[in-house]
Amino acid sequence: MYRARKRFGQNFLIDPAIIQTLICAIAPQAGDNILEIGPGLGALTAPLLKTVDTLEAIELDRDLIEYLNKLATDQKSLIIHACDALKFDFSATARPRRIVGNLPYNISTPMMFHLLDYSEFITDIHIMLQKEVVERICARSGDRNFGRLSVMAQSKCTAQPLIEVPPEKFSPQPKVASAFMRLIPHKTPIVSRPLQPAFHLLVKTCFSQPRKTLANNLKKMLPPKAIKAAGIDPAMRPGNLCMEEFVALASLIKK
Repeated sequence: MYRARKRFGQNFLIDPAIIQTLICAIAPQAGDNILEIGPGLGALTAPLLKTVDTLEAIELDRDLIEYLNKLATDQKSLIIHACDALKFDFSATARPRRIVGNLPYNISTPMMFHLLDYSEFITDIHIMLQKEVVERICARSGDRNFGRLSVMAQSKCTAQPLIEVPPEKFSPQPKVASAFMRLIPHKTPIVSRPLQPAFHLLVKTCFSQPRKTLANNLKKMLPPKAIKAAGIDPAMRPGNLCMEEFVALASLIKK
């Protein structure tokens, strides 16, 4: 019997009803190009393989790969990438992928940023995360949880929380509540490619000290007069800005 390893942040889904609910939310189709991150013991892998002809998966734990390979059949192909998902090139694909995963919670935030970097190569993302991370991703301007992750995710995707999953639905049980969510990349980018470096710098700087005003956070980049000329109050805090205002400030920085 395989035992979950703490160093890999493994918490395996064990509840059949929850698994079926997640599969229904993903709604896999026969011709889908799906890649699963962290398949573990195959809770989602096995039902996905009942629908798709070929499934890709990224698994770092080599002890699980032999087990996972047994899920493939003559009619169903499972391609396993034995590597770190944080270093995986998601652009290496003939057509956009659908991403599915029960992410290890110890890499959930950096993994999200990594996936966002490849959003143009992704059709949609269905992932399990800590509930608090999902709340941060989906938070709106003015919300307590609105921050850097919210802005970066929503600049690339439409974010939708789907279902909360309590700890007892996993083995071993995590110490926090979980949530399954959907991200759909925007067809037309909110932030153009040339503007992205300035936008990333702006958002990172603003939320490094979110309680400070824009005037204080951006004093090395933009004078208050320039912020005001863009129609934005320099005394505002970053958490109260809307996406259009972040884009406007990034455009000023780029100039």
